[in-house]
Amino acid sequence: MYGTRKLNENSGEVCVRRRAVRAARVTGVMLAALACAWSISAQDAAPVATAGGAPAATASLEPALSHRPAEVPAVAVAPQAVPLTVPRGTPLHVALDQEVRVAKQGQWIEGHIVEPVYAFDKLVIPVGTKVTGQITKIDSVSTGKRTESALDADFTPARKVQVEFNQIAMPDGKLLPVHTIVTPGSGNVVEFVSAADQGKGAKDAAAERTRQAKQEAKQEWESAMRQVKQPGKMHRLERFAVGELPVHPQYIDAGTIYFAELQDPIGFGTETLTPAVASALGQTPPDGSVVQARLVTPLSSATTHQGDAVEAIVSRPLYDGDRLILPQGSFLEGTVIQSQPARHPGRNGQLRIAFREIQLESGVQKKVQATLAGVEAQKAENVKLDSEGGARSTSPGGRFLTTGLEVGLAGFAFIGDSGGGDYVHGTVGGAGGFKLVGIAIGLASRSQPLGMAMGAFGATRSIYGNFIARGHEVVFPKNTAMSISVGTHAGATPSPEAPTPAAPSSAGSDSPKSN
Repeated sequence: MYGTRKLNENSGEVCVRRRAVRAARVTGVMLAALACAWSISAQDAAPVATAGGAPAATASLEPALSHRPAEVPAVAVAPQAVPLTVPRGTPLHVALDQEVRVAKQGQWIEGHIVEPVYAFDKLVIPVGTKVTGQITKIDSVSTGKRTESALDADFTPARKVQVEFNQIAMPDGKLLPVHTIVTPGSGNVVEFVSAADQGKGAKDAAAERTRQAKQEAKQEWESAMRQVKQPGKMHRLERFAVGELPVHPQYIDAGTIYFAELQDPIGFGTETLTPAVASALGQTPPDGSVVQARLVTPLSSATTHQGDAVEAIVSRPLYDGDRLILPQGSFLEGTVIQSQPARHPGRNGQLRIAFREIQLESGVQKKVQATLAGVEAQKAENVKLDSEGGARSTSPGGRFLTTGLEVGLAGFAFIGDSGGGDYVHGTVGGAGGFKLVGIAIGLASRSQPLGMAMGAFGATRSIYGNFIARGHEVVFPKNTAMSISVGTHAGATPSPEAPTPAAPSSAGSDSPKSN
């Protein structure tokens, strides 16, 4: 019995232990399940940090967002290369450094650049660069012109001299061979004429900007012409005396300016056009900006009519602060709004032009209001510009003095005894009519009637030429340098979309011009 009771006790302990183990296992499973549930909840609540330290976005169970596409990175616009090329047809404004006595065909001449040459926005041929050339042809004089000159006691009338320039001495010492053709209308002594300032009431920023730009252009012109070896007073007096001789040599004055067009392009490498620079191209210039340009359409008050189209090309880049707005090569288009030809008696011509549009080489255009602020003009024509850019030729102030002198000489020939042997009156009258030749004739003839006739001829010719004959025309030949004052057109409307920036000048805020 003892053994049986002992076995039953052992069996009971085993059952108790089994129940305890089973309970422990159930408890462990439940605790493990609770731990897993807590872990999953914690993972949903706390986002995982990224490599950069910022938390990643919490995963969403929404179907629309569970397959979110990867973001495409923005493609950067690569900088573009702009060729720095001076195109065919670009004029070199060359001023002769010193007086040239015309001797023969093939004679060498030398000058320097007075208008800088740009390619896009880079200065490639600065002012002062030396240029050499030669006389290619000396034209003969027509019979009519020779007769007319002979009546003025000039038996060696001026002949037309043709020149060309074929070498540029760059500042770095490099000799650059070129082929040029001098355009008609050049080969004169010119001056830079600035437009008159507006009234005293014009004190705004635009007017002040224009005034400063005109002063700078005038100073640049004077600086460029300082290299010309101007003759002194004694030399000018000597030249005048020689010119009065019936037979005299022909000279080309120092400072004579030629427009020599390049017949072949010149390359100066390339530059990088960044998107930042391209985005500013074609923007409207601020009011009062002054654009340096050269005339493409030749103008003359004698042949130009109101409404005729006018075109100019930007010769220097225009900046607004440090932003490039208009590169070299942009176009200005406008019209003739007034043209008055010269007429009798002594009425001089007038010309007024206005530019209405700026166009980049790519065709991007801007509406503007622009007038002349300064222009190169022949010194002999005495051109003046009013405050609105209207050009008119004025008569020389010395015409009253010269006419009075001629009339006085003629009057002296009529005074006194007309008997034989009076060579004084004949000489004075001859001086008024035929200069040195008249003096010689008067001394030889000793005839007062002949002196009276010669004196009357000289006085009549002076009066007619200075006060009765047709006045002077306003002439601006092709490639004339101009300063153009630009303002914003009130009616300009921006383009709905801007073109993609492209080299060299295809960025802007207006639509391309249709062809």
